[in-house]
Amino acid sequence: MSERKEAEAEIKVRYESLRGLFSERSRRLLAGSEALACGYGGIAAVSRVTGISPKVVRRGLEECQGIEAGAGPTWAPHRSRRPGGGRKRLTEKYPELLPTLKELVAATTRGDPESPLLWTARSQRNLVRAVEAEGYRVSQHSLAKLLTELGSSLHGNHKKLEGAQHPDRNAQFEHINATVRRHLPANEPAISVDTKKQELVGPDKNAGRELRPQGDPEFVLAHDFPDQEDGKALPYGVYDLAENEAWVRVGISHATAEFAVATIRTWYRELGQALYPQPHSLLVVADAGGSNGYRLRRWKVELQQLADELQFPISVCHMPPGTSKWNKIEHRLFSFITQNWRGKPVVTHQVIVDLIAATITQTGLQVHCRRDDRHDPKGRRISDKQLAQVNLEPDTWHGAWNSTIRPNSVSKS
Repeated sequence: MSERKEAEAEIKVRYESLRGLFSERSRRLLAGSEALACGYGGIAAVSRVTGISPKVVRRGLEECQGIEAGAGPTWAPHRSRRPGGGRKRLTEKYPELLPTLKELVAATTRGDPESPLLWTARSQRNLVRAVEAEGYRVSQHSLAKLLTELGSSLHGNHKKLEGAQHPDRNAQFEHINATVRRHLPANEPAISVDTKKQELVGPDKNAGRELRPQGDPEFVLAHDFPDQEDGKALPYGVYDLAENEAWVRVGISHATAEFAVATIRTWYRELGQALYPQPHSLLVVADAGGSNGYRLRRWKVELQQLADELQFPISVCHMPPGTSKWNKIEHRLFSFITQNWRGKPVVTHQVIVDLIAATITQTGLQVHCRRDDRHDPKGRRISDKQLAQVNLEPDTWHGAWNSTIRPNSVSKS
């Protein structure tokens, strides 16, 4: 082997042994120093064995010669190129680009009728088109960086705005809290009740994701329409505020007052009676509307029948209108049920019952669930005579929201 070939082989060995450690500048300087050591034809030899461009090798050689002569570049050690190299930033090339982009985004935010993006989605693609219409050439990737620089990011809608609020909304919250606090230390039952969102039964999409083998998702129907055969599920819950325990009945027909009170009745027989053997009263915290609304005559009549059966008063406190999400049962029971069946199609009523009954929390929540196959007809009217038989005692504070139904002297079965 000739001396030239041996020298090239040694250069290759040295280069390959350090290849993964080079920065751009150190790689260039190594190539230049090797070319300088080789002498005539060194640039071509180093380029041949390392694959580095002859232009880069020549530049490295010139830098090495400058360093030897004491005239090397005075760059910071971490730099690979002289300051000012590379393309100019877009904001330097187009000084008015950032204010223009800010104005486009701000105009769509405040509803400027002259904004070109008022009636289009404010996607990056549409923003690029709007910026190009102003005379700037910007890629979508660069636009994303500029938006970050402006402090803009993607946001979903935030449910925070409330509708019309009753002036006594907060006072009613305080009244409910005080009433519950009186019941719990006295070992009197206090429950929060509500109907969970109606669920379609069948192979329908259920929000959320569940772990499954990769590439093997659960297939569901493309369109969620009620199926006459599978029907629907109406979970009505009773949450014991003291025991962190719940009773849920899954109905199949309608969310009526009869169904709501029947669930309370079943809760007391199955769970409440053992927990509270000698109660003097029952406190029910319910929403202002729905099957347990404060205006609903059937709700009052059904509670009267329950009070006659139990032979102790039933006090009812309704949440202020428009505040159902603040009911304790919503975030102490229903939210965890939703998490437990995320991503699972509820194909049968029994699947719903099993998933609800399997719901647990770190605070020790226990849920009991049962299916109710009876059909509750809608639209049953209550006459003034029937309503007059309700032994209802309105509270001095908002008697429509807060009242006590006492047993009639003659117990009804």
